[in-house]
Amino acid sequence: MCAGMQRGRFISLEGGEGAGKSTQGRLLAERLGAGGREVVLTREPGGSAGAEAIRALLVEGEADRWSAVSETLLMYAARRDHIERLIEPVLERGAWVVCDRFLDSTRAYPGAAGGAPKTLIEALELDVVGAVTPDLTVILDMPAEAGLARAAGRAGGEGRFESKGLGFHERLRAAFLDIAAREPERCAVLSAEGEVEVVAARIWEVVAARLAEAVDG
Repeated sequence: MCAGMQRGRFISLEGGEGAGKSTQGRLLAERLGAGGREVVLTREPGGSAGAEAIRALLVEGEADRWSAVSETLLMYAARRDHIERLIEPVLERGAWVVCDRFLDSTRAYPGAAGGAPKTLIEALELDVVGAVTPDLTVILDMPAEAGLARAAGRAGGEGRFESKGLGFHERLRAAFLDIAAREPERCAVLSAEGEVEVVAARIWEVVAARLAEAVDG
């Protein structure tokens, strides 16, 4: 990073299926960009060429295609490439990153909901993610059944996680809420229910409050 250049900010959006993360991430990136900032919108798994190739392995196919441990390893392989090739360079040049899912999705999906060992996830997080953690994580929360109903209307073949059943998704919701309770300084839980514009306003209120100095500047 050049002398005097401020590192960019990193915002992640998390939550269960159908919570509207992709739509809200796009709206947030647009609003931040309208203020004159360079904003890069990305997603996980994915965000770089290598990570997108791994994404197809994770989100397509049968629910039991991978064990929870294999799923964790694939997610972290994708995440490392994403960090190296996109997230870290963007932050280093002072731009902002808005990411649809990040490390909390691994803690929640193969971790708390899937049963992968917490020690494995913690070790990978330490060595793969390191200091590249979000400045703010917005967790979009809604009942699992309602989220799955929303997700059922999406096009495409990326339905592997949706097919894991309601019990899995209820554990998933509990996991995200537990993460937020453990890390309240980083995480904010917001209702994902309501009109798109209403949810977007909730998110902006939190971003403006938590990152006030950077947003105002």
